[in-house]
Amino acid sequence: MPKSSMRKIAAASFAGAVMEWYDFYVFGTASALVFGRLFFPSTDPLTAMTASFATFGVGFLARPLGGIVFGHIGDKIGRKASLLATLIIVGLGTFLIGLLPVYETAGFWAPVMLVVLRLLQGFGVGGEYGGAALMTIEHAPMEKRGFWGSVPQSAASGGILLATAVFALVTLLPQEELLSWGWRIPFLISAIMLVIGLFIRLQIEETPEFKRSQERADRPKVPLFSLVRQHPRNLVLAIGSRVAENVSANIINTFALGYLTSSLMVDRSVPLTGMILASGLGFIACPIFGWLSDRVGHRVLYLCGAGFLMLAAFPFFMLLETKSTALIILAIVVVLTFGAVLMFSVQATFFSELFEPGVRYTGLSMAAQLSAVVGGFTPLIASRLLAAGNGTPWYVAAYMAAIALLSLVCAAMTSAREHQPDPGPASIAAVGAGEATE
Repeated sequence: MPKSSMRKIAAASFAGAVMEWYDFYVFGTASALVFGRLFFPSTDPLTAMTASFATFGVGFLARPLGGIVFGHIGDKIGRKASLLATLIIVGLGTFLIGLLPVYETAGFWAPVMLVVLRLLQGFGVGGEYGGAALMTIEHAPMEKRGFWGSVPQSAASGGILLATAVFALVTLLPQEELLSWGWRIPFLISAIMLVIGLFIRLQIEETPEFKRSQERADRPKVPLFSLVRQHPRNLVLAIGSRVAENVSANIINTFALGYLTSSLMVDRSVPLTGMILASGLGFIACPIFGWLSDRVGHRVLYLCGAGFLMLAAFPFFMLLETKSTALIILAIVVVLTFGAVLMFSVQATFFSELFEPGVRYTGLSMAAQLSAVVGGFTPLIASRLLAAGNGTPWYVAAYMAAIALLSLVCAAMTSAREHQPDPGPASIAAVGAGEATE
């Protein structure tokens, strides 16, 4: 495929993914900064923060269901149809959050409606991950799939950067105005992004590998059943491999933000600045890591990220405890970039090598979304561990290190078909029966 066509496909996947990740991450930022006071009033800041983080985690419960539904659509009907549906669902859910009444005016129903819309967000995002990645990966030449596959992955950093930047702007408002109407702005502008995203994604064509998989007489009738029957080992290992990336990202993006501002009484501009810098660097680093993975191996680079997270867990919180602006920002930037971002940049390409094209969307979605349930409740788990440690973060650091070790072991045990061409019309079952190693 010509480079110009690849650039167009990658740009379209990236643009739509940025908007969906923005929608999802803006909720996390709001959970750490304002939702506790708006929807869960309490005299105890830790209790309010815990309730807010629980709502944040609820969105991750819907993601496996979204992965199943949109994975099925993506493997049976097409990647494009699935991506358009997820964009509409997430964008609509985010916009409606910006219109919600708060606890003071709606009482009990305010947090109930917030939870329902968070579930809607999670359901849509559950199908986004696999589709955006596969749109680019399955169009790309085999020897460059690490690089091209990392382009839509950088959308996560772009989404975090955009969400954090918008919230950083609205937090410049006086506290009373921020809590009155300012917090709604980041959610309401998602309507504009939805229109732009739909226009962009309508220009994308289906991938060659999906078209070839549709020509097979023995293509799976129910991709989920075929996935579980043919690739059970790699599915379980992919879920375990992904947990560290998701857990660490949510510890840094959401829990640490609340911990710094509520427990350590650090000005909220400090972690927000760190997140903006880390997201900007991650945006640039993602394709660089992808390019490097085409030379050293996708799994090798993934293992490096998991190993770094394991070693960095305690130093990360030690730096936060200093309350030094420079050291806090350094901790956020370094650990996010060389831990979560490094893993995420090659994750889709690495995982896509574990599954055949006919079940690949479902496989990627299930691996990502089942592990995301653990990651989504990480801020809640971390806040409980913080309470158990009498306000010290060392139990949280131990949790982060243990999860990283789990992912390191799982990734090392996977068997992938790296740089192997699509088997074409050959039987999926015949190819899936034996899983070649690298």
